[in-house]
Amino acid sequence: MVTRLMLERYEDWLERGSYKDSRLLHSDKSDRIQVCPSHLGQGYRQEIPLRDDLSLVIENYRLDRNLVIDIPSHNSFVAFGFPLTGADARHSLFDVCFGLREIHIKQSQQQIFNVEIVFKQSTTAIYLQEFMARLFPQTLDIAEQVIRSIYRYRKGYSSSNTKEMLERVLQDTISVDSHSSQATLEQVLSGTVYPEIQDIEYARHNLISATMERVIGQILSCPYQGTTRRAYLKQKALNLVTLYFEEGMLRSRLNKSDLNYIYQAEKILKSQSINPPTTEMLAKQVGTNRFKLNQGFHQVHNTTPFGYLRNYRLRKAKRLLMTSELSVEEVAAAVGYKSRSNFAIAFRQQFGVNPKVLQMQVRQEVS
Repeated sequence: MVTRLMLERYEDWLERGSYKDSRLLHSDKSDRIQVCPSHLGQGYRQEIPLRDDLSLVIENYRLDRNLVIDIPSHNSFVAFGFPLTGADARHSLFDVCFGLREIHIKQSQQQIFNVEIVFKQSTTAIYLQEFMARLFPQTLDIAEQVIRSIYRYRKGYSSSNTKEMLERVLQDTISVDSHSSQATLEQVLSGTVYPEIQDIEYARHNLISATMERVIGQILSCPYQGTTRRAYLKQKALNLVTLYFEEGMLRSRLNKSDLNYIYQAEKILKSQSINPPTTEMLAKQVGTNRFKLNQGFHQVHNTTPFGYLRNYRLRKAKRLLMTSELSVEEVAAAVGYKSRSNFAIAFRQQFGVNPKVLQMQVRQEVS
């Protein structure tokens, strides 16, 4: 069963809670506590203000039904997530909201336990620039294309200064009723650029190291109260952000020749996505062997060459479902699937929702 919600803010699907809730690991009167409505599931979301531009969020909930949450987002932020359960467990995540409309998909019967560090508008550009500075050259180029596309969509023209465009895109406050708040990233980016952002998706994932685990444990078991608690949690939150970037630096230490054959293999897979070569053939075309090719893809993308291709196809499919008039069968065929059922299974595994449900949600809001 799927419940669709059209909300002004992401957290509006939750109800107001109390800082005295016995499920909380620690709390203070200044914390913002929200609880999952009983008809949707059970659990809570705890937002702990650390300073004007910084919050620590602890989420612990389980849904009884699938949720599709449609939000005309209008506040930019960056967040560092540390999921302790679910599909992304053991991986830290970097996330950025550019103030575009977002459709969040939440699956039922999954225990979500997540620690998140959120920076608001005044510091978003600093951390996004820090993230981009650590990207591989090809991935950095894609990130800059995304920023240019959003800037052009908002302003009607482009600029040669990426840093200036980035700061303007993040600083602009978007009215809920404005044209910009009604478009999703899938609708803003071209059909060429959108599938490429999977490289950014891979880059934003880092392993949660043993040191990170220790700091997360200290956050969850904080023994202090009042201003001492806030100072302690702020120091631990900023420490986690530093550790996230340090972990990313370890992954970026690949030599140029290794990166080149991975880039070449990516281009071949994308250009021949409907009828791709075998792994052996692909390795031969880029001048390496199967083992080294798989190893390189795991280092850069944390997947195999054909895991990369599968994700590329499904991301193309997601954009087509959200921007075109094609049927689900036509979308499946356009990205190389001969069977609608196989496509639906793969899509649901990747995005947590049936392709038809996503398509209907988007068309419902447009009509």
